[in-house]
Amino acid sequence: MKLTLDTILKTKERIESVVRKTPLEFNEELSKKYDCEVYLKREDLQQVRSYKIRGAYALLSSLTDAEKEKGVVCASAGNHAQGVAHSCNLLGIHGTIFMPRTTPYQKIARTRHFGNEQLSIHIDGDSFDSTYEEAMRYCNEHDKLFVHPFDDERVIAGQASVGLEIVEHCPHFDYVFVPVGGGGLVAGMISAVGSHGKVIGVEASGSACMKAALAAGHPVDLQSVDRFADGVAVRKAGARCFAIAQEYNLDIVTVDDGALACIVLDLYQEHGIIAEPAGALSIAALGQYPVKGRKVVCILSGGNNDVNRYPEITERALLYKGLKHYFIIDFPQRPGALREFLDGVLGPTDDITLFEYMKKTNKETGPALVGIELAAARDYEGLVARMRGIQFRELKEDDLMMRYVV
Repeated sequence: MKLTLDTILKTKERIESVVRKTPLEFNEELSKKYDCEVYLKREDLQQVRSYKIRGAYALLSSLTDAEKEKGVVCASAGNHAQGVAHSCNLLGIHGTIFMPRTTPYQKIARTRHFGNEQLSIHIDGDSFDSTYEEAMRYCNEHDKLFVHPFDDERVIAGQASVGLEIVEHCPHFDYVFVPVGGGGLVAGMISAVGSHGKVIGVEASGSACMKAALAAGHPVDLQSVDRFADGVAVRKAGARCFAIAQEYNLDIVTVDDGALACIVLDLYQEHGIIAEPAGALSIAALGQYPVKGRKVVCILSGGNNDVNRYPEITERALLYKGLKHYFIIDFPQRPGALREFLDGVLGPTDDITLFEYMKKTNKETGPALVGIELAAARDYEGLVARMRGIQFRELKEDDLMMRYVV
């Protein structure tokens, strides 16, 4: 299937009875914050809480009766799985879903809900890539159709319908910021709205496979993938998606986990929007791109966030803002040592949030793991100055011990 605007229009017509036409909302607070016009395309308001229903239904609804009878297989960390599950339920197709062991429980439960009686779920592999390999093996052994999460023209055409809805309400804009995992959504946006405004891809810095592909001139395997933004934690960009991005000369913005965590919390606390980290990528890019005075659209791509993740998200945000610090401190093993630290080192608004220490006999000193939260980032210099004379080491982001506390 050749991806043309006519193909995208026909795909949009075929899926519109199932896909919600999500609102394009002007956001006054974000517009003031970044000194521009910010519009949010609320794909988190789809029934499956992400845009993935578009591509999944576009592909499955195009199958022949014989293909539907065989059943389908997919591999997904959650959102694509829900889109496939819901589409299978609507079309009466049996689906077999492979999900990584690291998938949040909320996404697994929602996938089961949408699939109803038309679904089998296999939890296998510690990453999307290992899960993908297992799904492909199963697919080939049982002669089923694999529903790719991004690298299929039918899927890309379905995701492109997001862009057609945007231009219906906003025919002219300067930038549209699009989250990028394997590249299906950004490829669709380029194909649908690339002539109406500039498409900007946004990747999590720990899984920037499209940026790596564009730099190399072909899709490449990342050596490692950070899973904080699990919805875009893809090791290798799709070949078809890459070809579209390369021809368009796609500009990519990468966002650190800490900045992304701040946006997820701000959306919840200030705007009442529940966004998963991958879903908030487009908004997180606004602080890194020259948007002043521009009209910009941000695709809020998903809202499947497990409530159990908020402590981790809060922790990452505090670290990013310089409000949380962890130290290994060597305390004298004598009575009163901790009291001296509290009285002489902590400022009036500093708070100990973690203190782990085990007294050992026959030793003059012993290390303690101490977490300190500050009221303002500027308080850090005073805290460290008051620790002079004390043997300590601050834990940094790349320190192995940080994985113990975050």
